[in-house]
Amino acid sequence: MSKPIKSDLYSRIRTILESARTNIARSVNSTQVVANWLVGREIVEDEQQGRKKGVYGQREIAKLSDNLQTEYGNGYSIQNLRYMRQFYLEYPGLIATNKIHHAVRGELEVPEDTTDFEIRHAVRGELGSKEILHAPLEKSDVLRRKSPITDYGVSDEFWKPGRLNPNLSWTHYRILLKVKLSAARSFYEIESAKNGWSARQLERQIDSLLFERLLKSRDKKGVLALSNKGLIINKPIDIIKDPIILEFLDFPESHRLVESKLETALISKLKDFLLELGSGFAYVGRQKRLTLEGDHFYSDLVFYHIKLKCYVVIDLKTRKLNHADLGQMLMYVNYFDREIKTADENPTIGLILCTNKNDAVAEYVLGEKQRQIFTSRYQHELPTVEELKRELQREMEMLSLPEPTKKNRNPGRRLK
Repeated sequence: MSKPIKSDLYSRIRTILESARTNIARSVNSTQVVANWLVGREIVEDEQQGRKKGVYGQREIAKLSDNLQTEYGNGYSIQNLRYMRQFYLEYPGLIATNKIHHAVRGELEVPEDTTDFEIRHAVRGELGSKEILHAPLEKSDVLRRKSPITDYGVSDEFWKPGRLNPNLSWTHYRILLKVKLSAARSFYEIESAKNGWSARQLERQIDSLLFERLLKSRDKKGVLALSNKGLIINKPIDIIKDPIILEFLDFPESHRLVESKLETALISKLKDFLLELGSGFAYVGRQKRLTLEGDHFYSDLVFYHIKLKCYVVIDLKTRKLNHADLGQMLMYVNYFDREIKTADENPTIGLILCTNKNDAVAEYVLGEKQRQIFTSRYQHELPTVEELKRELQREMEMLSLPEPTKKNRNPGRRLK
C-alpha cells in the first residue's frame, strides 16, 4: 500500500505539471505565430520590396504555395500565404527585429523581451497558470510568476497590443485581421488575452459588435482607454451593453415568446450568456423569492459581480418596457440592498432586458436610481449593417470615428 501524500505537496506538484502542459501548448502556438509572421515578412520584402501597397504576382504566389504545400502540407495555400503577408503588414512590430533574425539562418525564436510573462520552468518560480494569480507568495516560490495580465487591464510594462502574446494563437490573429478599425482591434486583442477567449469566442464578440456597443456609454477619452487598456470596470455602467445579443439561443424574433421560456433557455446556455454579459459575472440563482409581509415576489435571474462586489438582479420582459417594470425592479434592488447585501458590499445593480424601451420614462421613474438600474434591449440575431448605422452614426460623429461602410458583410469588417 502506498503511503498517503500530503495534500499541499500533491497540490504543488500538480500545479507544476498543469503549468508545464499549458506552457507546451503556448510555446507551440507562439512558434507557429512567429513562423507565419516571418513568412509574411519574406513575402513582403523579397517579392514586393517592402512596398505595402504593392500587388503580388499571381504566378509567384501560386508557385510558392505549390512548393510549400508539397513539402509542408495544406497550411500554405494561396489564401493562407495572403493572410501571412497581411499579418506582417498589420503587425509590423509584433517581434523585436533585433532579437529575431531570418528563419533561414536557423535563429527562429521568441524574443526574450516580448515574453517576460511567458511561463518558464516551474522550479524557477514563474508559473504562468492564471488560476494561481492570487496565491499567497509566502507558501512557495513555485507560486511566483510575472504576468502582464491584471484583473483590471494589461500592464504596459510587459505587453501592449501589436506585440506577440503567447495567449493568442495563429487562429486568433487571423480573426483579428478582419477588424479594420485599429482601436477596435486593439480592444479585442487585449480582451482576448485577458479573458482567455477561445478563437470561437473572439469571433463571436467581434461579430456581435462588442466594441461598438460599449462606445455608447463612453466619451472620446473612454474610447481611447478601451483601445489601450481594454474594458476597465470601475462603476456599474461599465458592465452594461445595449443591445444584448442572444443569437446563441437560436430563437426566431417573435412576440409570442414567454418570459419563462426565455429564462429557461438562458440558463441552458449559461456559459454563452455569461460570455455576453462580460467578465466578472457569477451565477447565483433563478426565481429568487422576496417576501414582504406575506406577499411573495420572484426576481428572474440573480448574479454576483466579483469586481464590483455587488449583486446583479436581471428581469426579463418579452415586450416593450413600461413604468410598472421599472417600479418592480426598483423594489427588487431596494430589497437586496436592505435585506441581502452586507455592509462591505456595494449597492445592488438592476438590469431589465426587454424588446424595446423608452429612455425618457426610465429617467422619470428612476431618478437618481439610474446609477443602479439599467435597461437594455435584447435581440436574437447579430446586428445588420443598417442597424449598425442607425445605432452608431451619432456616436461615430461625436467621437470623430469613421462611419461603417456598405461593402463589408462581416460585422467585424464594417468599420474602417
